[in-house]
Amino acid sequence: MDYQIPQGVHAVPTELLDLRPDPEADHDLTYPKPVTDEKNVWFFWHSGFEHMHPYTKRNVRAWHRRLSKKGWTIRVINRVPASPLNVAEFLDITDPDTFPKAFIDGKIGGDYAPQHTSDLVRFPLILKYGGVYADAGFMQIGDLDRLWKQTIGDPSSRFEVFSHNGGGPKNYALMNYCLASGRNNPLFSRCHQLLMALWAADGGKTSTDGMHSSPLLRGVPLMDTGETVDENGNNISGAEMSKILTDYIIQGQAITMVMGLVDEEEGWNGPEYVAQHVYAVEYMEHSQLINELTAWNGQKAFDLMSLPLPKEGETESAEQKEAREIVEACLGRSFGFKLAHGLILKVLGDTLGSLWRKHEGSDDVPGTYAHWLRYGMVHWEQDVLPARVEFEVIEPFKRGPLLREV
Repeated sequence: MDYQIPQGVHAVPTELLDLRPDPEADHDLTYPKPVTDEKNVWFFWHSGFEHMHPYTKRNVRAWHRRLSKKGWTIRVINRVPASPLNVAEFLDITDPDTFPKAFIDGKIGGDYAPQHTSDLVRFPLILKYGGVYADAGFMQIGDLDRLWKQTIGDPSSRFEVFSHNGGGPKNYALMNYCLASGRNNPLFSRCHQLLMALWAADGGKTSTDGMHSSPLLRGVPLMDTGETVDENGNNISGAEMSKILTDYIIQGQAITMVMGLVDEEEGWNGPEYVAQHVYAVEYMEHSQLINELTAWNGQKAFDLMSLPLPKEGETESAEQKEAREIVEACLGRSFGFKLAHGLILKVLGDTLGSLWRKHEGSDDVPGTYAHWLRYGMVHWEQDVLPARVEFEVIEPFKRGPLLREV
């Protein structure tokens, strides 16, 4: 297709892209090369890449097409016995310092066990090998390789961590759906220690239910949400929903605590570390723009992305104009887009991601706005890197040892 390239975007030279047919690109994803450096992109899918939903396969494949010829290796870690990408091939799954008992015993429960299993592998993979961990629903748009080279991958750079931040300079709230650092990062190391302690409480948790109330997280605000209605039409108060959402995203809560911790015994000052060493972009602009532009109406986003572009000689409709402006905004301004699934469906109903899952192939119809977006993600790059949130040094949430109640 001959799609129009938006302002602020330029074409990537074809020799820097892997544009082979899907089966050939998928072979590299199924049998990736061994780890040799920190230029790794990690995903997790319990049953492996071969069994991912088609639209998430396209997400992962786009990362490979864009980055593999720039020295990156993309891996979808799994729990499939005898798979070369089984998590046990990369991490010691019997080590209680690496994984909680429920993971080791295969007894993680709750409504969102797959999501929490994914949460538990991301810190250990980044800490041991370095690189980027992303959710399978994350669509990378901006020039990640260039950002890496100017921050984490540059020994002279002060920046050691990349992510998206859900707030302003005084609101520390890194999103866990796209995290990057070199090996043995001190922020993520402490985050992992805290997460393991939360799972170890009461003799060993089998789910994250109730973790929001842990004394180790005292002082960190709960995830903010308003009153909502569940899928059965029952009202859920804002206070109750905040607890549910915080339990669901407990890894994010642990990250926030470590960022706001001053532990003089260990020589850790989280607020100063964040201000000096974290390169985070604002999450709404750089991972939620389609949702913002459609007022978080998943059906509207799906309908707009499914529209065909006007053919030659046709007048652009109002809906096509809206869809075009969304695609141009994403490709020109957003560093990525996070397709929402999981608990958010109880709050918002269907999302663009859940509808792409229900309507297989709808995100990949040539001549539609969804296909234009996907084409641009692979073939084009933005002219400039996204601006960093200029964090300020905040008053700490906690003073004292990370794993001691105060």
